[in-house]
Amino acid sequence: MSDNVQTVKVLSKTTWTPNLFSFTVTRPESFKFTAGQFVRLGVNPSRLAYHQQAGNSDAPDEEIFRAYSMVSSPYDETLEFFSIVIEDGAFTSQLQHLQEGDELLLKTMPFGFLTLARYQEPAPKDLWLLATGTGIAPFLSMLQDLQTWENYEHIVLAYSARTKEELAYLDLINTLEADFGGLVDNPAKFTFVPIVTREKVEGALEERFPKLLVNGELEQFVGAKLDPEHSHVMLCGNPQMVEDTRNTLRDEKGMAMNRRGMGNIAVENYW
Repeated sequence: MSDNVQTVKVLSKTTWTPNLFSFTVTRPESFKFTAGQFVRLGVNPSRLAYHQQAGNSDAPDEEIFRAYSMVSSPYDETLEFFSIVIEDGAFTSQLQHLQEGDELLLKTMPFGFLTLARYQEPAPKDLWLLATGTGIAPFLSMLQDLQTWENYEHIVLAYSARTKEELAYLDLINTLEADFGGLVDNPAKFTFVPIVTREKVEGALEERFPKLLVNGELEQFVGAKLDPEHSHVMLCGNPQMVEDTRNTLRDEKGMAMNRRGMGNIAVENYW
């Protein structure tokens, strides 16, 4: 393998729903990234244990790469990723069959600007992280970085899914404040906002982000206001959500895209 493409081994796999799963892989010693960044993972279907055990000689013998944000902290010894199964998708339809011991390819150059370093110093008081589906991944990475808890007074994580069972990583989310905020002096206050759009769930909001911003339900749930003077907002998830929410923040809240350290809104577009 070249220096910028390394082989990594699957260590574990967690199935959340028939269409959502996460997995951990070994981490190359030289690989470094900033919380919020993504890499390109590769799979060769013919080399997966699933196809070999089934004697599936029709599995394509080719490398397929896709972008994935890290769930894990920049300081973890392993790498974790969160994936959705896309029906007939060339990559995820193969990746869903991962087994412990399978090998993947990792392009070790990290990408992306959905990082806290892009914002101006000193940091404003509030950090709002708005995610749908697997877009939660980069925010979980950030929230496992102690500097995030040191830089802000209030952190809001709003996580939207279609059904309750699709809200993954709830055990991790519920321990973040104690496990990471508890390690720094004067840590940020943390508020988690679950959102389920296709069924009623006690304690969860029900609408899409743009409507929650317009009707004020999101701010009411959090007990704080989105203010251009002291709020950072990050968006990750479905491209339509990102576009609609960004426009709503601009039109309803007077916020602007972050450029050269100025502005409130940062987004990730690697779909």
